[in-house]
Amino acid sequence: MNKVVIHTEYIKLDQFLKLANCVSTGGMAKALLQEGAISVNSEPEERRGRKLYPGDIVNVEGEGSFEVAVAE
Repeated sequence: MNKVVIHTEYIKLDQFLKLANCVSTGGMAKALLQEGAISVNSEPEERRGRKLYPGDIVNVEGEGSFEVAVAE
């Protein structure tokens, strides 16, 4: 599992996907979400504005799992 460090209290799912290099644009993130290719904490997710907090686990089909981590 890869850790992706954020420097804020939370990050929106579409921004997180770009930060983790899973997608390069917001449109690509929206398409992945509509396909059902993304889950957060083992629950399917379709909202690109979903707030992610440190400790959340995002699974992206074909890319792997990513943990939201806080900067130390």
